Amino acid sequence: MATTMYFEETLKDQGDKNSMNVEIGRSSFYQEDSIYITVDGKTVIMDRAQAKRFVDAVTDVGHYHGFLD
Repeated sequence: MATTMYFEETLKDQGDKNSMNVEIGRSSFYQEDSIYITVDGKTVIMDRAQAKRFVDAVTDVGHYHGFLD
């Protein structure tokens, strides 16, 4: 499986009560190259339709908070 990792970090709650290890990248494990996400060691490789909805949602949140132009 070919992967390219774009994000890997332990995310921490603002109140510092909870955390999770997150990794996001691309994977060619299946015939359809797509996005994978690993949270606390559990990985899913999204199909392209689900990956697009995921990216759209994250982009919308980023716009809402002014992180994107």
